[in-house]
Amino acid sequence: MIHSMTAYARREVKGEWGTGVWEIRSVNQRYLETFIRAPEQFRGMEPVIRERLRKHLQRGKVEVFLKFAANPAHVGELSINETLAQQLIKSAQWVQSQSNGDQAVSTINPVDILRWPGVMEAEEIDLDTVNSELLAGFDLLVEDFKAARASEGENLETMITTRLDAIIEQVTIVEGHMPEVAKWQRDKLTSRLDELKTDIDEGRLEQELIYLAQKQDVAEELDRLKSHVKETNKILKKGGACGRRLDFMMQEFNRESNTLASKSINTEITNAAVELKVLIEQMREQIQNIE
Repeated sequence: MIHSMTAYARREVKGEWGTGVWEIRSVNQRYLETFIRAPEQFRGMEPVIRERLRKHLQRGKVEVFLKFAANPAHVGELSINETLAQQLIKSAQWVQSQSNGDQAVSTINPVDILRWPGVMEAEEIDLDTVNSELLAGFDLLVEDFKAARASEGENLETMITTRLDAIIEQVTIVEGHMPEVAKWQRDKLTSRLDELKTDIDEGRLEQELIYLAQKQDVAEELDRLKSHVKETNKILKKGGACGRRLDFMMQEFNRESNTLASKSINTEITNAAVELKVLIEQMREQIQNIE
């Protein structure tokens, strides 16, 4: 099975600690590139995420996003930093005594003291547990992502196979015209000799015909095209990371179609050569997305 490099997947992970949302998307790229965007407290997971991606993917520009929302209800026991609170109270009393005299103590607002950074402390979330559950969700996300790439790859394989069948049809058309081309070459040469009203040795005539036939012969190109179709189908059937190999096959297809076009001597063969180029280009564009 072949896989597309273009895909998208999303998975939500929920726990008592809150909600995490994973997203992963990718586009075609010559090599594997990974970009990870996550909240600061989860930066430590990046090496693990990259390693897990490398185990499953060969090529593509892959972007991973993590959004995290903590559960406000899941807060640890609150505690007061008494030492800091006492220091703040004494400082506030001193400041107010300088301006308000004996009224200083009665005007201190306890809520203001509690709001001071560091006075109220809550038990931190157990990040090890959160990381473990988020990574378990990430593993499921990767499976979803691979399934999406496989589904798109199946569509690409169908499209390419259809074009390969069409190439064989064009090869058959050209092969059907070859006897006609040979007869046309002989008649044309004979007609030119008749116009010149010159006698020519039959042996010499046959030599000229053989030379023209060799010059215009496309049997080798047609055989190579059929061979390339067979090899491409074999690569598709084998599957895996075969994008580079398929891209190389498109270069081979183009080489033969160009040679065929340069040897075209009638409208039918020219049209077949043009159609071959169109089919090859359609395959080449889609193969750019195959892993």
